Amino acid sequence: MKEFAYERATDVRDALIAADGGARYLGGGTNLVDLMKAGVEAPTRLVDVRQLPLAGVSEAPDGGLVIGATTTNSDLAAHPEVRRRYPALSQAVLAGASGQLRNMATVGGNLLQRTRCAYFTTQVCNKRVPGTGCPAIAGEHHNHAILDWTRSCVATHPSDMAVAMLAFDAVVRYETLDGPGEIPLEEFYPPVGDTPHRETALPPGALITAVVLPGSAVSPRSRYRKVRERASYAFATASVAAGLDLHEGSVRIALGGVASRPWRARTAEAFLLDAPLTAEAFRAAADAELAAAEPLPGNGYKVRLAGNLIETVLKELQP
Repeated sequence: MKEFAYERATDVRDALIAADGGARYLGGGTNLVDLMKAGVEAPTRLVDVRQLPLAGVSEAPDGGLVIGATTTNSDLAAHPEVRRRYPALSQAVLAGASGQLRNMATVGGNLLQRTRCAYFTTQVCNKRVPGTGCPAIAGEHHNHAILDWTRSCVATHPSDMAVAMLAFDAVVRYETLDGPGEIPLEEFYPPVGDTPHRETALPPGALITAVVLPGSAVSPRSRYRKVRERASYAFATASVAAGLDLHEGSVRIALGGVASRPWRARTAEAFLLDAPLTAEAFRAAADAELAAAEPLPGNGYKVRLAGNLIETVLKELQP
């Protein structure tokens, strides 16, 4: 590991000033420190933001929730209003890691975690050094993307939490030296295209301060399901966060483990707007969403797996 400076920020502006081009913000460090040990990340300075007044979950004026960026994953999952209004989010967080990691990991850091593709952590690739290729395409890719990938990168996004937040129309708030801003989570992760090293739409040096879940997306009838290769502490082979509003007849669906970013299943949602909420319609909606899938030779099974998850979760949400 290369030498680096360490600074503990006392307020947001101090953190922004300290975060020059070679610095990284440090929350729980559950992903960043591992990448530093592997030589993937080599910041010149770590700016510790854990002491900033950005923790906690509070009421939004519209009935939604504002989640501070330094809130731990454990506190988020256990919060009674998260469990009541957005239960799929609590379930997603609890599915995401061991209890020890959830006690350290922060909401802001979770959104910024990087892919667990083995080639990314052990070899040079386009995500680390643009123009060097994607070894996973011709190599081991059984747990890689089936949607929205390109020849530049076939890695998947690792976050469970972000999948549920995407289903609930989350908005990311941030601060820069030029002032505050916000980005809908659906626009937070750009398409992989030919720039897989560009992983978020955050301005340079921006610090995530909160995530807002709008009141219009409150979904007491929601669920998160995840298929993984072992029973605990494993990243998703495929996952689904879904919410069903029987009064309004609306459906929210997001997928994980199938693309370079959390995937909002807009095609399936649109299909169900004009269809009865039956098992047959759920299957047809899943098939319509995954018609665009382009699996590689080793991961075609994910198409059926993701479709089965969509159908299963929606059936579970029926009264």
